[in-house]
Amino acid sequence: MNKPKVCIFFTGGTISMTVDEEIGAAIPTLSGEQILSMVSNIDKLADIEVVNFSEIPGPHMTFDKLLELKKLITAKLDEEDISGVIVTHGTDSLEETAYFLDLTIHHEKPIVVVGAMRNSSELGYDGSSNLAAAVCTAVSEKARHLGVLVVLNNEVNSAAEVTKTNTLSLNTFQSPYGPLGIIDTNDLILYRDLAFRQHIDTDSVERRVDLIKTVLDMDDRLVRSAVDLGAVGIVIEAMGRGNVPLKVLEGIRYAISKGVIVVIVSRCQSGRVLESYGYEGGGKELSDMGVIMGSDMRGQKARLKLMLALTKTQDVTLIRELFKEKNYILS
Repeated sequence: MNKPKVCIFFTGGTISMTVDEEIGAAIPTLSGEQILSMVSNIDKLADIEVVNFSEIPGPHMTFDKLLELKKLITAKLDEEDISGVIVTHGTDSLEETAYFLDLTIHHEKPIVVVGAMRNSSELGYDGSSNLAAAVCTAVSEKARHLGVLVVLNNEVNSAAEVTKTNTLSLNTFQSPYGPLGIIDTNDLILYRDLAFRQHIDTDSVERRVDLIKTVLDMDDRLVRSAVDLGAVGIVIEAMGRGNVPLKVLEGIRYAISKGVIVVIVSRCQSGRVLESYGYEGGGKELSDMGVIMGSDMRGQKARLKLMLALTKTQDVTLIRELFKEKNYILS
């Protein structure tokens, strides 16, 4: 019986790092082949095709690289003998890359994004076990039609939900509704299905979108500066249920008057924004002004969604539907 075939795109990150003795800190050094050599018995599970895409840390990922990666992944998924694709990635920006790929690639075959929290020079290097779990996921029939999945610590999460919650913990990637499943004895065990999938059919990115976080007694300088510097979209991490300080409210009015699309999300780690409060600067007033309420999205994901949506339309009504309706395709 033929083994399934998986293509792994190695991009860098902690999973590919060793400690440089001269500088006393970790840097990317390992090739895909070297990382795979530390994963025992992986050849019994699948045939592996290696693509050494890059050797960069997570903070160095760019949209130019992501657009190239998207094109290569899509072409690879269309090959008949490929069961799934894996992308190794630095954890600092892993959730953003995973969500970008989830929104822009519409394919039934699994795409799995994986990383490591400890480099290969540390005791307890988790890169090899995480990569093994990623392969188990990519070859599973149960992973089809689930979009992009993030696999670390034997947990399988949806790219649309997951976020990095801790700077150190091996279980740093968490979803507010829990993982979709786990890897147990090389098998994908699903606990639940996805409630929705979204797709934005685009091959470009509108980069003039800014993310601004609100804090106590904040003024409107950042919002006005973003508008004056050419922003076409702004995502604001508001307080609590979606409320902003009074001075920020003036900046939002200014942005809307200039035709800038403004999306409100919460700076809280979980929960959605809603038109619950009617005081000045409250969610109800913001919504009535034309601001888009970003539901339960976190700021970094809302920014990505808006950047992609703006390549297809500047119609605030359509973009509002994209943030409101969970099952939505923008083509």
